[in-house]
Amino acid sequence: MATSIVIIPTYNEIENIEDILRAVMALDPHFDVLVMDDGSPDGTADAVRTLQIEFKNRIHLIVRKEKSGLGTAYILGFKWALEHQYQYILEMDADFSHPPLKLLELRDKCISGDADVAIGSRYVKGGGVVNWPFLRLFLSKSASIYVQLITGMKVKDPTAGFVCYTRRVLEAIQLDNIQFVGYAFQIEMKYAAHKSGFKLCEVPIIFPDRIKGKSKMNIYIIREALTGVFKMRFFDN
Repeated sequence: MATSIVIIPTYNEIENIEDILRAVMALDPHFDVLVMDDGSPDGTADAVRTLQIEFKNRIHLIVRKEKSGLGTAYILGFKWALEHQYQYILEMDADFSHPPLKLLELRDKCISGDADVAIGSRYVKGGGVVNWPFLRLFLSKSASIYVQLITGMKVKDPTAGFVCYTRRVLEAIQLDNIQFVGYAFQIEMKYAAHKSGFKLCEVPIIFPDRIKGKSKMNIYIIREALTGVFKMRFFDN
């Protein structure tokens, strides 16, 4: 059994799911995968089930009845991974915006002790984005600076969703107390680890815009991130 698992949340990712799972399965040393599907009507879960036959006991699937938010999907996935004794729990998107080969570097940072939380970062030296319109890049970088100012974290890409957590981080964080479900979820998880005294480090990645499928970003997720960070920092214990 692998000691590492990659959690991939999905909703209508039929165009990407087989390719991303095969890319992760090809890595050595091995990773297992847990797909958290929010009842995709496009057949994403069925595609995963087909691959489960080929990659027996390495691809796992939880199907929820409906879209219930990114944060709740990851919390359920984290709890499942802890129950199944994984030591390194990683998260990534299904659309190849997170390069699968970088999973190895993220995990290595945690195995070596350089980090308790390793973050795939667009905004450190060597990182970057591809094919983003100016407004999207401006909003993303501005949000990152805002989060750093409010929280005091040194993380330059606090909304990043490409992360490796060591088991002890997820055991120490009160997962049931994590409140947010969109981009603010990613910030809140890092902030909880930061407050608990864990080491966070960033690994540069090149982040392309998705080629296939539709982005899940919307104004409500952005609003949650902006208002939620302020509330998290100054009003929550």
